[in-house]
Amino acid sequence: MPNSAQTPPAARSASQPLIKQGQPPADSPQVPVAIVGAGACGLVTALTLRDAGLDCLLLERDASPSGSTALSSGFIPAPATRMQREAGISGDSPALFAQDIQAKAHGTAAPHLVEAYAQAVGPALDQLAERHGITLQVLDGFLYPGHSLRRMHAVPEKTGAALVAQLERAALAAGADLLTEATVRTLWVDADQRVTGLSYERPDGTLEHLRCELLVLACNGFGGNIAMVRELLPEMRDAPFAGHTGNDGSAIAWGRALGARLADLGGYQGHGSWATPHGTLVSWALMMEGGIQLNAHGERFHDETGGYSEAAVQVLAQPGGVAWNVFDEPILALARGFPDFVAAEAAGAVKPCADAAALAAWIGADAAAVLAACKSPSRAGYTGAARGTAPAEARPKRPLQAPYYAVKVTGALFHTQGGLDIDAHCRVLREDGSPLPNLLAAGGAARGVSGNAVWGYLSGNGLLSAVAGGSIAAQTAVTQCRP
Repeated sequence: MPNSAQTPPAARSASQPLIKQGQPPADSPQVPVAIVGAGACGLVTALTLRDAGLDCLLLERDASPSGSTALSSGFIPAPATRMQREAGISGDSPALFAQDIQAKAHGTAAPHLVEAYAQAVGPALDQLAERHGITLQVLDGFLYPGHSLRRMHAVPEKTGAALVAQLERAALAAGADLLTEATVRTLWVDADQRVTGLSYERPDGTLEHLRCELLVLACNGFGGNIAMVRELLPEMRDAPFAGHTGNDGSAIAWGRALGARLADLGGYQGHGSWATPHGTLVSWALMMEGGIQLNAHGERFHDETGGYSEAAVQVLAQPGGVAWNVFDEPILALARGFPDFVAAEAAGAVKPCADAAALAAWIGADAAAVLAACKSPSRAGYTGAARGTAPAEARPKRPLQAPYYAVKVTGALFHTQGGLDIDAHCRVLREDGSPLPNLLAAGGAARGVSGNAVWGYLSGNGLLSAVAGGSIAAQTAVTQCRP
């Protein structure tokens, strides 16, 4: 399929233009739909296209599909699914889900996308399960922050890597084509801003070309682009980046070059539970089940049930930019059901402490303060409540019992939630609001449903945008390729 005769290996990526006028070389292969990125968004797009009988090619920069999805827990929120019904969960609906999304975003999430995604994600998951054998189950035992009902779906392994593996197998079985180690560098457009193709770089530096009728950008955000983070997310400029290196801002760079409108660039998913120095995620389920976070003074400093995304900013604001997740044996037993926690424990991130004195000694805090925080972890037990800044939704936790367990954590940037502005059909919009002719975007490449700030992120919004957005983008592509 590749055509590499036009550009020798010496022409490295830094010299390639973002946008090139005209068409790729005449002898370049052609596909109806090209998809940049083979994470959850790209793979769902490909599966939905194949369900409609439309050919497509996924271009993936890595040796195998991964992206931000593979680094996540792989949890997808969706209402009114077959899996929910089988688990005995009733009363959920797209309207209730949309209400939860907007409540978390304080009404600032894009209404057209909230409605479209809340409507699309349930049928998309049911189709993945029923037509492609994707094994999904509803997480049991606890409720993620901001969700009215249990609606978080996961593969049995409870990892994003396992989710990507299932989606890749299904996409290939359905007849989608996948080209790995292909980093897209240049988009070709005609005088009407219609995408005519693209050029991608191979590991040896060779540039190859592809023609397409329609292009879907499913290539994630800009969290891995230091310059863009400093420009657009200054509050996270010094935070560790825990996402995938593919988050290089390519979609935004192409969009800017095309005169596309950008939106919600201040929105992102942080995480206040990134084990340091181990560099691994510790599940927020510990906090939801009664764990607390202490700073270097042995004090609680925020309501841990408010959400793990905004917790990143809270943790980074503490002395040294660190905190300690503290929990006890019942929570430890729950935590060991999550692969990310198992990995953190295996790496030595979990410190057992026989009593409050041992815990305080490890933190370097006053033992009396630590004991008070563990024994009275209610709304009145953290400093925000004393200053009258505790959120109204804060709820009491049970006292923790020795022995204690603790993980030293910091706040991290996982992925961005802003990007190319899109309509409800995932069409990329120009500055004047009109859609570009045949360019679609979804997942991290586009604006999400978290508004324009970290506190707007509802648990699972990233994979919601990926799965629902990928499904919608594919349906739009079918319509545009088959008028």
